[in-house]
Formats: sequence, structure tokens, C-alpha cells
Amino acid sequence: MVEWSRTVPTEGSIELPPDPRAMDGLGRNHSLPTALADLVDNSIDAGATRVLIRLVKVDERLTSLYVVDNGRGIAPEAIDSAMTVGGRREYADGDLGHFGLGLKAASFSQARSLTVMSRAAGREAVGRRWRLEASGQRGFACDVVPAAFVSSELERDWRIQVGDSGTVIRWDDVLAFPATSDPRRVDEYIDHTVTSACQHIGMVFHRFLEQERLSVEFDVYEVTTGFVGPPIPVGPLNPFGYPRSGRSDFPQTLTAEENGLKLVFRCHLWPGRSGSSSFHLTGNPDDHQGLYFYRRDRLLQAGGWEGVHAPNSKLRLARVEVDIDNDVAGLFRMNPEKSRVHVGPEFARLAASARSASGLSLNEYFDLAEALYTESRKRSAKRTPMVHPGVGLPPRVRDTIKREIPEKPGEDPIDIRWDTFADELLFRVDRDQRTLWLNKRYRKMLLGGKHGGLNDLPLLKSLLYLLVSNVFEGNHLGPKDKDNIALWQTILTAAARAERQ
Repeated sequence: MVEWSRTVPTEGSIELPPDPRAMDGLGRNHSLPTALADLVDNSIDAGATRVLIRLVKVDERLTSLYVVDNGRGIAPEAIDSAMTVGGRREYADGDLGHFGLGLKAASFSQARSLTVMSRAAGREAVGRRWRLEASGQRGFACDVVPAAFVSSELERDWRIQVGDSGTVIRWDDVLAFPATSDPRRVDEYIDHTVTSACQHIGMVFHRFLEQERLSVEFDVYEVTTGFVGPPIPVGPLNPFGYPRSGRSDFPQTLTAEENGLKLVFRCHLWPGRSGSSSFHLTGNPDDHQGLYFYRRDRLLQAGGWEGVHAPNSKLRLARVEVDIDNDVAGLFRMNPEKSRVHVGPEFARLAASARSASGLSLNEYFDLAEALYTESRKRSAKRTPMVHPGVGLPPRVRDTIKREIPEKPGEDPIDIRWDTFADELLFRVDRDQRTLWLNKRYRKMLLGGKHGGLNDLPLLKSLLYLLVSNVFEGNHLGPKDKDNIALWQTILTAAARAERQ
């Protein structure tokens, strides 16, 4: 029998560069909203106060995406390091970057081509491009973009000033873009994508946005016509943005400290039954109970109890802020996408010892949260079911209606669409096609000249939906329903005419 060796002998070494196909695996856990948030991270680290995200259409087909900021830009001697996969730099105390993968992983999760063009103040404009389709043939060769082209891109009308210093990131061959030039499908995609991205970015950076340290906007550029749509600002979506607390003695701060490790839990109680977007966030409030981890004011994780408590619908009003710094052995570790915090075995034990100044523990906080939820359910009035809307309203509005109003069983949804009318009536009820039609002749006026889409004018459409939804119920219209429709049409059409004048 061969004797076992405690060490493994070697005889020299060889260089084994990574397979270029490894680039394809970067950022697999990213969605488009999380990828864009990672690029906004980079902009904040560069000192940017304004960020523009622009979708580009050519002949009604989405082709490219830009992320533009007014930060410090990248110096010529730093551009290659910035484009190196896994390239690390010295991070300042307030930087959100951590792994050296953010830009590349976020970009290659969504696009086959990444171009970075930048100028630092007083320095030459520089640009580099990675193309995944060529990586297997050319190894890790990165294209150099001519300075003249970089300058021309930096000097476009971006709504924000990036001429002296700033960075333009361009994605081409975006994988998630629909492979169609059908205007309706493209508009649907843009509306859904911008809405979900605004929600995510607004939630992740809500502290920056609320304190006006940062502004982020979306727009759409149509190359064929040269038309740039109106800016769509990202508003803060604060998971703790309630108008009043569920209890007058909250929020409360609980602190745990042991063996040099310190954790601070700021425990909140939402008021019972809230229709606020800050409460519902991006989905079911049950999914958003739990711990909210922040690193340098950036939200890393929205909800989940991480072993401190099991998920429980009675805890939907309970949310806890936890501010952390970098990875701490035994406590927590964030993933490369900065969308999740993995806690260690010491975390739950340390959390169990946390106490407020009055002696409140987390277990007692959970009991208070359950009692508040139970009491709020007793006060909730039962709402009358309604026919739910179909297309024509933004997803966030439809989701809110579904959460707040029980659905009328056996009734198909109501679409809200624009059409050309022979008369001047503002709307028309079409029970056969289950559609509430709106008169196109008022659309441009109501939009104030802005570019319309499938889900435009949500306030007007929501009010009309609430007004007329009941006339879509049942098998036929009764005399009272017909009289109501005639009354609404007369008054609202008169109001629309007055608005136009």
C-alpha cells in the first residue's frame, strides 16, 4: 500500500487563463431591474447626482439601452482596469462597489455587447467595448473605441450635462428586448419594463432619492423620427414610508452587542390595512415582511426573517431596518448582485439577545405585530366584488385593484382602449367586446402633448373604471344603467370640451 502524503508535491506551474466562455456565465442571477441598479451603484460611486436610462427604438423595434451619468468619469489610465473582469480597485469608505464584477456581470446578464465611454475632467475621452459573440474567437480582447466617437456620444442631448465629465454606458443586442416591431407589443414591454425598473430602483435607492442626493430618469428615443419621449422620473419607494405608525410607541431600536459584534434593529409597525405603494412595494405585502438590510444607504434585501422568525401572514405589518457594512464573518455576506444577504449561524443568536432601552425583545415585538394585525382585520369592512380591469392600466394600478377589491366571479375583465369616434362623446361602453372605449380626439389634449402609450393617463382611466365597471356586470343593461351612462357621458363630455378650450 502506498503511504499517504500529508502534502502534495509540485514541479513548476503553467498559466491557465480563464475560458472566454466564462463571460457568458456572469450575472446569471440578475434581472433587468437589478442589473440597472448595479449600474446606478457605479454612478453613485463616481459622484453622480443625475442618472438617465434611455431605451432606443429603430423603426419601432427596441435595439439598445444607455445609462448616462454626470459623475467624475474614468481617466484614460483607469479605463482598462474598469473593463477587466474581476478587476478590483481601491474602494472609498462610502463606495457601494465591492467585488469588481458589478458593471460586467450586470451588463452581460442583459446584453451581448457592452460599451463604456467616459471623460474625466480635463482628460481625454476614452472608450472600450466588450462583445460576447466574439469572446470565444478572440480570447479576452477588448475593443478600443475611437476618442472622436466617444466625444460625440458624450455630447448628445442627454437631458443632463456630461460634456466636461461623465460616463455613457451602452448595451446593444439586449437579450430581454422583444423580437418584434409591433408598436403595441413594444409599448406594452416598455411600460412594464420601465414600471418594474422604477419600482426596484426607487426602493433600492430610496434614501438617496428622498434626500435629493440623486435623481434617476427614464426616457425613450426613437431614432427614425428623432423624437425623445418625456422623462419618467424614478420616485423613492420607502418600505418604511407610512404616514403614521401602527403604534404610537414605534419605531423602536433594539441593540445586540457581544464579543465585539454589534447589531442594531430598528423595528417598525405599519398601520393596519394600507393601500400605500410603500406598503405593497413590488407585490404581496406578506412577501415583504422581515428584515431590510442596508449597506451605505443602499437597500440590499427587502424582507425575509433569515432564521429570526418563520414567515407568517400575521407579521405582514412588521419590518425591521438593519444597517450593515462589509461582510462580517459569522454574521452576514452579500451576494455579488448585491440583491441578497446571506446570514451566518451567529446572526440569529445575536438577534435573540437584542433589547430596546425599555427591555423590548424581538419576540415581544413579534407578539405586538401579530396583535396589531389581528385587530386591523376586525376593523376591515367587507368590500363589494367588482369586475377587474384588463389591459389599459399600468400593472401597478391593476395589482392594487386586485389587492383592494374582490373580483366579481364569472365576469371577464374590462379593457380600456382608445378609438376614433364619429361624435365628441368622451367614452363609450362596449359590453360585447368587454371594452371601455375612449375618444382619441381628446387624447393629445389630455396628455399635454406628451407621447402616449397603452397604459397612458392612468388617473383618468382609473376614475372612469370605478365609475362604469358595474354596467359590465350581468347579462343585459337595465333602464337605470342606460340612464346613468347617458348622464355620465353628457357631463364628462362637457368637461372634456371645456378642458380642450
